[in-house]
Amino acid sequence: MNDEFLWSGLGLIPALAARVHGRAPAGVTGVSIDTRTLQPGDLYFAIKGDAKDGHDFAGAAFAAGAAAAVVDEARADALSAHGPLYIVDDTLASMENLGRAARARGEAKIIAVTGSVGKTGTKEALRAALGASGPTHASAASYNNHWGVPLTLARMPRASRFGVFEIGMNHSGEITPLTGMVRPHVAVVTTIAPVHLEHFASLDAIAEAKAEIFLGLEPGGAAIIHADIPQFDLLNARARASRAGRVLSFGEHAGADAQLISFEARETGSMVSAKVLGEAVTFYLGAPGRHLAVNGLAVLLAAVCAGADLHASARALGAFEAPAGRGQRTGLAAADGNFTLIDESYNANPASMRAALALLGEAAAGRRVAVLGDMLELGPDAARLHAELSEAIAENRVDTVFAAGPLMRGLYDALPPGVRGAWKEKSDGLEDVLAEALGAGDVVMVKGSNGSRMGPVVAALKRRFASPNGAQER
Repeated sequence: MNDEFLWSGLGLIPALAARVHGRAPAGVTGVSIDTRTLQPGDLYFAIKGDAKDGHDFAGAAFAAGAAAAVVDEARADALSAHGPLYIVDDTLASMENLGRAARARGEAKIIAVTGSVGKTGTKEALRAALGASGPTHASAASYNNHWGVPLTLARMPRASRFGVFEIGMNHSGEITPLTGMVRPHVAVVTTIAPVHLEHFASLDAIAEAKAEIFLGLEPGGAAIIHADIPQFDLLNARARASRAGRVLSFGEHAGADAQLISFEARETGSMVSAKVLGEAVTFYLGAPGRHLAVNGLAVLLAAVCAGADLHASARALGAFEAPAGRGQRTGLAAADGNFTLIDESYNANPASMRAALALLGEAAAGRRVAVLGDMLELGPDAARLHAELSEAIAENRVDTVFAAGPLMRGLYDALPPGVRGAWKEKSDGLEDVLAEALGAGDVVMVKGSNGSRMGPVVAALKRRFASPNGAQER
């Protein structure tokens, strides 16, 4: 196979269980399911989603430079004029097959990450840490579901030394087939928190669903669990009942295999001292937040279990930056001076909301401003879980709260009058009042569930307050 290709054209035929219409390309350089991000030379999978059918965009894929497309038998004749086709019975099943083939052909050590909070940040920290020891493959975004996991697998180059996969779920049983595809050598559970409670009876039920990740472990692999959470014993029991050869823990607990010894918050990062498998390690983490520092310990354990160098991995965490929507900081310019935006707009639950408020509390600021949208999928306790955030707002010395959504109304009304900035039914109603309120020295943190649409609030602030040289991410 030519090293410039991710997959050879002929090699795709058995991997996809496909027949070919037209002349198969010499090879493909990437794999795509989205014509908006497709690169010339990619293999395009026409995946049928809930709202759109990828077959309808096959022409656009070829216009964007796709080398070939994978299409269902039922649509093949109608698409045959566009370019080379790999024709299959089911495009999603064929992408899963290609993912399994990618997993089987290489020698990469595979790390899988799940948890109620912190999956993507931990995945990105692993990318940085493992990259110091060899070529590392990980998904470009939160591709953690039934199409994202096989897509990320299918994109893994044969020469990868490490592969990092994020695995998510909304319901029990969803992780099992995904971990079976990934077959990790190391499985990490970041934490258990009240997320998707409308689908689960309790936090223990969520832990049982997350513990499915251990079912895919390669024999003798390592399970890594948060030592400080109430569900540790449950997860520990499930890990020990799996094929794991090692079960390790991380956190602030004195008995943890990777223990946080000290944490010092900096403006754009953290100094962390820890003991990892009995060895003292001090490192700088390039993103602030105690919760990120604790997850960094899981990263170092996973790196060691995957064969990477502990100290090289720790040094590499200095280059880690919080992803967009998950703590990314941007300097903006108000009329009277600069202020800082913390973008936490990618989803929310009570645990991640408290972590984000703690991050805001660590900021050296003229004012600490929280802009909060509804947390969704919390079931019958949703109103109580929102109102209880008033404690975290007080503990972290938040000066002003702007809120959007019917659930956040309960929190807003529970706050002292001096802390209330404004409440609106929908998030876009906050844009003008925020523009009038923010000024020099403020640190403003924006967070809410995806359905509460806090991301557009972040985008609006960046548009309105970009400095003459452009917004400065840091």
